[in-house]
Amino acid sequence: MSSEERDVGEPESCPDCVRVGLDSLALNGREGEKEGDDLGNGSVEDGVGGTVEGLGVNGVVAGVGGGEIEEVWDRNLVDGRREREENRGGEIEEVGDGRLGDWYKARAGGWGEIEEVGDEKLGDEHRANSEGDVEGDSSASSSGYAAEREKGSSHSGRSSASEEIDDGEAAMAAWVPGKRHLDEDEASISWRKRKKHFFILSNSGKPIYSRYGDEHKLAGFSATLQAIISFVENGGDRVKSVRAGKHQVVFLVKGPIYLVCISCTEEPYESLRVQLELIYSQMILILTKSVNRCFEKNPKFDMTPLLGGTDVVFSSLIHSFSWNPATFLHAYTCLPLAYATRQAAGAVLQDIADSGVLFAILMCKHKVVSLVGAQKASLHPDDMLLLSNFVMSSESFRTSESFSPICLPRYNPMAFLYAYVHYLDVETYLMLLTTSSDAFYHLKDCRLRVEMVLLRSNVLSEIQRSLLDGGMHVEDLPIDPVPRSMSLLSQLSYQRIATPTESQESLREAFTGTGGPAGLWHFIYRSIYLDQYVASEFSPPINTPRQQKRLYRAYQKIYASMHDKGVGPHKTQFRRDENYVLLCWVTQDFELYAAFDPLADKALAIKTCNRICQWVKDVENEIFLLGASPFSW
Repeated sequence: MSSEERDVGEPESCPDCVRVGLDSLALNGREGEKEGDDLGNGSVEDGVGGTVEGLGVNGVVAGVGGGEIEEVWDRNLVDGRREREENRGGEIEEVGDGRLGDWYKARAGGWGEIEEVGDEKLGDEHRANSEGDVEGDSSASSSGYAAEREKGSSHSGRSSASEEIDDGEAAMAAWVPGKRHLDEDEASISWRKRKKHFFILSNSGKPIYSRYGDEHKLAGFSATLQAIISFVENGGDRVKSVRAGKHQVVFLVKGPIYLVCISCTEEPYESLRVQLELIYSQMILILTKSVNRCFEKNPKFDMTPLLGGTDVVFSSLIHSFSWNPATFLHAYTCLPLAYATRQAAGAVLQDIADSGVLFAILMCKHKVVSLVGAQKASLHPDDMLLLSNFVMSSESFRTSESFSPICLPRYNPMAFLYAYVHYLDVETYLMLLTTSSDAFYHLKDCRLRVEMVLLRSNVLSEIQRSLLDGGMHVEDLPIDPVPRSMSLLSQLSYQRIATPTESQESLREAFTGTGGPAGLWHFIYRSIYLDQYVASEFSPPINTPRQQKRLYRAYQKIYASMHDKGVGPHKTQFRRDENYVLLCWVTQDFELYAAFDPLADKALAIKTCNRICQWVKDVENEIFLLGASPFSW
């Protein structure tokens, strides 16, 4: 939330539930994770020494007053090889959830009805492999959440770990957001084998949303989750997480709304909690926090009709947890563009912002082209992530210009803003946000002015060219010093023209490896002041969805480790396992996360990271939106 909040008006009282229709496809996808164990019967520690029995969940609960959450790292290390350097650094401010909320008023008309594609249209084989989140060849036990394994099974924990994340890459590549597996419930074997579940329920135990299965069929399971939360709260504590075998159950209580994640993906507790926060914020973007008033009037209020048709929005957000660094970095990324091109786009957006538009955002897919806000108004990166997810996951926004009420949780969670959305081409869209519900025609005129300027200045064609060229590639990392004024587009030609000396040739040979120099495979650079990040394009050997997802999970873990206030935070960390060498470097100005070949030399890896920082500095005018006001968290 910015330090300066604008008054966007008193939210209106909540009328009868309005069903929101969004175009969605209930199609099987894939999002693989690791195998898990059974949630059997047992006891739960509430974090303050007490014991809860008979809840049917076996694990440890870390309460507010309890101990630290244990972090398990790299279970499948080769010979236990791990190198780690940690220096305690300054404390990094934690992202707060801000004030979230208000009910969602649907735009009258303009949204198509839901197209439902039943699971019966999909083959059993595709369903079993979809998203890779069905566990391996194991049978579910009668009492457990996942199957007990036979000790003599050929699919042991170690062998399944080697096939971690995904088994059907084609399914992931063709992933389509939407509700899946509607025929499943808690009694279904396939439902129990899902590797990562998300649930939203009310404090009365009524189901609101489930990632898999029909919410109404999961009423009994939701009641069990509500009983666990209530039992611990009645003891004066608050449940944070339960660990049962390989499964981790993370709880998030937001007033009358409960959110739960059940996962066996070995993601850190902090990462799963942040994901629940984002899911809650996505719900608030649709409804606003004043939906809580409905629960105050009627504790048994059914909120499901208010979210009707929004399954596609939530499933798209959950899918982004597996590929979008913005979900844990709390930063946004920009489309690489020449400085003059971005300035031309920013100038016309500034003109319309001065005419009463609160925020003017030009985006291409999930990347920002230009962003302008009214004076003293700032847009949090998380709000930008949720807003772009909301727009891109609905086909109705692509087919016609739209004017829709939305809530920005980090800006003002208690009232609506109004968003005018129009696609300028297949991937590029303009979002104009205002506080006035009568500003449709004014925003339409603003859009026409913007579109005319962008066409005349060839900005749209430059955007398409940037999409084709991609961003930064590790193969293009300059080995020789280059002029600071040299652009990203001209650096590759510079390296071809420059004739290295004999000493430079030897250095080049030392740096040559799979991927980029010194075995560099990938990197993410985050500017702390700008709240922006840049990530290199994936290239061999990280060129399949399964490998990319595994690397993303590794980044999540090392990010959580670097920002763990219980044992840190740290300034540097060097970690080697069978998959990668990961080197992380955090300063007051930036954070750098780099992945190398597991046999990479440590000294060369450090030198390469220095070169990455210099490279980013040399081309910052093209990869960052400079001049954007920093965000006040």
